[in-house]
Amino acid sequence: MSATHSQGAANRRPEFAHSAGSGDWLIDVWVQPGASRNEPAGLFQGRLKLKLSAPAVENKANKALVKYVARLLGLKQRDVELVKGHTCRAKTLAIASNSEPAWDRLVPGDNG
Repeated sequence: MSATHSQGAANRRPEFAHSAGSGDWLIDVWVQPGASRNEPAGLFQGRLKLKLSAPAVENKANKALVKYVARLLGLKQRDVELVKGHTCRAKTLAIASNSEPAWDRLVPGDNG
C-alpha cells in the first residue's frame, strides 16, 4: 500500500485530531457513558462526542471507548490507547497508524 501525504477533501482532518509525529495521532473525545448504544454524536467543545453503552464504572467505559474507536477506524485495539482523562469525560486517545486514519468514519452524518 502506498500512503500519500494528502488524501483529499474526503478525509479532511477534523479539529479533534492532531498529528503526534512518526505515524501517531491524538484525538480529543468527550464520552457520554451509559447511552442506549455506541455511536458518534457530533462535536462538543472541540472534541468528538461519542456515546457509549458501557457504564462509567470499573473502567468499563474506557475499555469500550478503545474498542469502539479501533473498530470504527479499522485498527487493532493495541493501536488505540487512552493517554489522558481516565476518570473524566474529556479524554485523549493516541492512535498508532502508518497512514492518516479515515476520520470520516468517526463523524456522523456523511456516511449514510
